[in-house]
Amino acid sequence: MPTLPREQSEPVQLHQARQMAESFGTNTQRYDQARPGYPDGLVARIVAGSPGPDVLDVGCGTGIAARQFQAAGCVVLGVEPDARMADFAQARGLQAEVATFEAWEPAGRVFDTLIAAQSWHWVDPVAGAVKAAQVLRPNGRLAIFGHVFEPPAEVAEPFAAAYRRVAPDSPFSNQPARRPLDMYRAGYAKIADRIRETEQFNDPEQWRFDWERSYTRDQWLDLLPTTGGLTRLRPDQLAGILGAVGRAVDALGGRFTMHYTTLATTAVRVGTP
Repeated sequence: MPTLPREQSEPVQLHQARQMAESFGTNTQRYDQARPGYPDGLVARIVAGSPGPDVLDVGCGTGIAARQFQAAGCVVLGVEPDARMADFAQARGLQAEVATFEAWEPAGRVFDTLIAAQSWHWVDPVAGAVKAAQVLRPNGRLAIFGHVFEPPAEVAEPFAAAYRRVAPDSPFSNQPARRPLDMYRAGYAKIADRIRETEQFNDPEQWRFDWERSYTRDQWLDLLPTTGGLTRLRPDQLAGILGAVGRAVDALGGRFTMHYTTLATTAVRVGTP
């Protein structure tokens, strides 16, 4: 992720930070347009390893991942705590119910696949793994995945400096400009541990997909306000950060290439139909 959100690690119990968790719907149109989708190979591998087409998307947001699974022939139900996000997803053709996953009532419904795309860190890691087992059919697949992306140092360093300047009291302001991939991989290993503890899944697997995307100055400045550390800043604070980052991208010729890694922890529900 960009420097400050640290959306794949758990320095604090993020699932308890409900104000931040539900701040992403401030501008649903921008979120949906700016946030990247997921590798086609990841979607295909999940679908091929699932026993049927019924997918539950936990923390579906605006439906970015859900639409990819729909395009792959799946029938997707979203669960989303932010009503603004859920409304946007529904307008784009996704059935979505407003609730946190922990409080959501399945009403006897079970699924072939449960996905969580950039959202599992907002779910209680213990209760979430237990509930996932409850709503998956035998041999159903749980797939938790998300992106790791750090901009080049020429962009990350000015971003971090600007954030420290405009929001010195933020818990994100003392984070390093860039963080190693191993830190995020450790976070996914912890997710696997919580899944194992349920004793309801086969041994989890760790998947990795590497890819690239080029960003113009405007594209990157559209994406930044959708990330966790910026969604709750004042307009003047946000403007200060975006101005610094924009100048940094301009110095690189107005665009840069982002190297993405998409990590996944996935496991198959035990049992026989």
